[in-house]
Amino acid sequence: MTALNFDKAGGLVPAVAQDADTGEVLMLAWMDREAFEETVRTGRAVYFSRSRGRLWRKGEESGHVQEVAGVYVDCDADTVLLKVRQVGGAACHEGYTSCFFRKLDGGELAVVGERVFDPKAVYGRK
Repeated sequence: MTALNFDKAGGLVPAVAQDADTGEVLMLAWMDREAFEETVRTGRAVYFSRSRGRLWRKGEESGHVQEVAGVYVDCDADTVLLKVRQVGGAACHEGYTSCFFRKLDGGELAVVGERVFDPKAVYGRK
């Protein structure tokens, strides 16, 4: 189905999720072959969670799914770019639109994003 090279990084490739309308980078995750194929087949983002050791269907707990508008593969065939429409307004499990909600400012990290939801209300106390 794909010419992706899953062999370079132990069966995984990095996958960048980007807002299809604004171009904002939302998150970085990992995909194995199964996650990639399910993403293409269903039109919803599926990743491989290294911490859980299993497929992670984005939004399976929060309901904040990513509808895939386009799938791009880099020149080395070892990185995926998903252009997505983020349902629920937040890609980040900490409640921000993007996982990149902090900026290095004068040697310190400063929060520059706006929280869209309270993670405790969505995920409970973990």
